[in-house]
Amino acid sequence: MTRVLIGVCGGISAYKACELVRLFVKDGHEVVPLLTKAGERFVTAQTLNALARHSGEQSPYPHLEHADLYVIAPTTANTLAKLASGIADNLVTESALAHAGPLVLAPAMNARMWANPATQENVRKLRERGVEIVGPAEGELGEGGSGVGRMSEPEEIYARCLQLLSVTDSLAGVRVLVSAGGTREPLDSVRYLGNRSSGRMGVALAAEAARRGAEVTLVAANLAVSAPAGVTLVEVTTAAELTEAVLETDADIVLMAAAVADYRPAKPERGKRRKDESAWQVELEPTADVLRELGARRRKGQLLVGFAADEGDPGLERARLKLVAKKVDLIVFNDVSRADIGFDAEDNEAVLISGPGERRLAKAPKTAIAAAILDEAERLREAASS
Repeated sequence: MTRVLIGVCGGISAYKACELVRLFVKDGHEVVPLLTKAGERFVTAQTLNALARHSGEQSPYPHLEHADLYVIAPTTANTLAKLASGIADNLVTESALAHAGPLVLAPAMNARMWANPATQENVRKLRERGVEIVGPAEGELGEGGSGVGRMSEPEEIYARCLQLLSVTDSLAGVRVLVSAGGTREPLDSVRYLGNRSSGRMGVALAAEAARRGAEVTLVAANLAVSAPAGVTLVEVTTAAELTEAVLETDADIVLMAAAVADYRPAKPERGKRRKDESAWQVELEPTADVLRELGARRRKGQLLVGFAADEGDPGLERARLKLVAKKVDLIVFNDVSRADIGFDAEDNEAVLISGPGERRLAKAPKTAIAAAILDEAERLREAASS
């Protein structure tokens, strides 16, 4: 039986914490509910303790005892700021500072509060420390209107918590290389040819592999998000630099999540090209196909995972062809024709294509998609060795 702390902050979505508690209890977990004073204005400690089958009196300091996981749902903007600064002025934040295991936050607030640079900076700091952020989702908000700020549904939060609780040292001693981000090919000394990849998917994969005990190297091309803690970071800019960084890898598992440019300017200009009234014609030449080269060089026992960012059913068919053409074990297809998933989005949706068949992953936070991809990679690796 695992022991879970569930913190509840003030906000209309606090009522969802009741369902989250019920889900944990139903599966046999021991739950200790913790509330801020603001949280108690929306849901009572008596209600949560009854759902948790917890008297609240077994220990004077139940929140300071060992717990396998701590989830705060909802997490207000105020609590995010306190956690980012290490402030412990109530039961929920004090418990977070004392907790040594995985910490999961489910933000819930007004859309403008979520978008505020101060809130985003606090989220960035917390993610850098390995804190798991689930949501917020886009939808109807408590004060009316809609936007990004709605707390994720309890089932989604619970599913991510289960993934964290089930993480063992399944990749202990395994060397994993992940590429992430988007390459930039110079047009001149100022401008470049690039893409909209933020690196979120690759960073999520690197973080998940590290959680499973792997020795992780992250080859990062112009990330828009922070690299996770506990990985070896190799920063690159262009497709050529990324290719050089990954081709000689001796990693046991290679996950090529970066959006590597297919073309680059054949003759980038020296210095900055000055604007005038004439057209600027740029000749593009193909870059090296790093995934194909990895497939050609792969050593025995090495598992290769490629990513295909394409559009719709035609893109899915092209991704299927890549599996054989690139000599890889797994292709992850992302439909980038949609704005709510894929490039520069918090969520993703994917099709996992391998020799044994295909599996669709429903829309979910990229952290959850990363866990599913690594689950599949581990299954393929185990099957290959048996």
